Order: sequence, then C-alpha cells, then structure tokens
Amino acid sequence: MSQYQTAGANARLRLFALLDAQGVPAAEADDLVAALEAGAVAGAQSEVVELDGMAPASQGARFADGWDEGVMAVSEALVGIADRDWARRSGRSAGSSELAVHIADVRERERADLVRLEAFIRETVLPRTRPNTTERRRVLEALGEASGLCTAQTRNADGDVVVCTLDAGHYDPDDKPPFRNGKPGGWHKADASIWNDLGAACIPHAAL
Repeated sequence: MSQYQTAGANARLRLFALLDAQGVPAAEADDLVAALEAGAVAGAQSEVVELDGMAPASQGARFADGWDEGVMAVSEALVGIADRDWARRSGRSAGSSELAVHIADVRERERADLVRLEAFIRETVLPRTRPNTTERRRVLEALGEASGLCTAQTRNADGDVVVCTLDAGHYDPDDKPPFRNGKPGGWHKADASIWNDLGAACIPHAAL
C-alpha cells in the first residue's frame, strides 16, 4: 500500500500545482481536491457494502455473522473518513500550504545538488582540461567563469561554430601567425583552428 500512498501524495501535490498555475484560488483548489478524495473513499465504501451477506456458506453461521460485522465496521469507518475529508474543504488551504512546503523542499535539494555538481566540476573536471582549449572553455562556461575569454567566432570546414579560447583582448590583426604550427600570434585560436576577424564566416570579438 505504501506505493499507492506515495503515488497519491505526489499526484495530490501535482494537482495543486496545476490548479495554482491556472490561477485557481487556493480555497477552490482545496474544495476540488477534498471532493475528489471524499468521492474516492465513498466509492470504496460502496464496494465494501456489497460484501455484506457474501460470507462463504461453507464456513458456517458464526463465521457469517463475524463477516457481516466486519463489513459493517469497515463501511462505517470509510463513511467517517469520507465525512472528514469533505469537512476539510471550504478554504482550509491545506493543499496550498503543502505545496509551498513541497516546493521549498525540492528547491533546497536542487540547490544542494548544484553545489555538489559545481564542486565536482571545479575539483575534478577543470584540472583535467588543457589551457586554451575548447574543452576548458566549455567547463568555464558551465561554471559561469568564461567572461574573461575572447568572444570571436568562426566556422570550421564541417560548418560547426568555433569560439576562440584565448583571453579577451589578445587579438592583433597585424601579428600574423606562421600557419599550421599551432602558434596563433595575435589571431584567434581554438584547438587546431586559427583565424582573424576578416573571414566571411567570422564574428569579430566583442570589446570587454
């Protein structure tokens, strides 16, 4: 039964979230959910009542009496639960309060996960990247620390956008590199790509 209880609680919170997103007032949302819950219990009660007089005849009259008494006890308990759920409506706003607590808990766990992820990237991933590489740039971008890098772009032979991996302010169009030896001079560089701002496929660097 625990799996149904968990699924029911999650569905309840989801329903409140959807109603809240549609602008349904908290009191009205509570009334709707309370009606659904009371109706579900009432449906279960109606099924239980149908078991009255259904004891196996082979078990004897004494067993049948106990069976019917058990059916009556469960039926009355379900009626009480339905009455309680119905009475909890009318602006109690418990659902909204539950939703707020749930959202706060989810956000707290998300923040904790982000802190752990950032620590892993900073302590494990970043040290394994080489300076002035696209891989390192992407890691710095994920950490929000790429603002000090050049923003010039070009397209390689495959049509992929390539972004410079050198520090901002490095560009000097007159400092031409000896091509293909990996030394960019004052031009832009990203891994094996070297370019200046004059190419048709290039986006010049932004002044920082």
